[in-house]
Amino acid sequence: MAGRKAGFDRAVESYFGGLYRYAYWLCRNRWQAEDIVQDSLLRAWRAWPALREERALKSWLFTIVHREYLRAAARVPRTESDAGAEEAGYDPDPGGALDMEQALQELADDSREALLLQVLGGFTCVEIAQVLGASEGAVMTRLTRARQALRRKLGAAGGATGTVREPRTA
Repeated sequence: MAGRKAGFDRAVESYFGGLYRYAYWLCRNRWQAEDIVQDSLLRAWRAWPALREERALKSWLFTIVHREYLRAAARVPRTESDAGAEEAGYDPDPGGALDMEQALQELADDSREALLLQVLGGFTCVEIAQVLGASEGAVMTRLTRARQALRRKLGAAGGATGTVREPRTA
């Protein structure tokens, strides 16, 4: 039991910040994100003995958070009025430059989730496909569409008239 607890504690210490950030970006509510991560870690603790590969730990935990978010969303469906609601007393960007946040929220859910996993979690396309239960090709398409939509939205918001250039690769 002591070894099991120590391994789980190390995993929580290593990944808690990333799990919380991912949950927060999914639901955009600090309290709901905390609940999602807490419920996810409880599920992970219960299933901890079934984890066979240590290298799969990160994607396993992010998968649990993703599924817990979907469960929570199914229990309490968001309404249109909830989508734009901000938390009272909590401003993640006190400067007021929330263009990126708004652009991310306007993305389709599947594209936003794939992009967040890549950016916040540092996952590869293969790992994202495993977390989301999609094919690798579908994930690559979602990531491409998400980036293109962000370029369009942020370019229009900033008054950019030119096109965004991709970095050159040799």
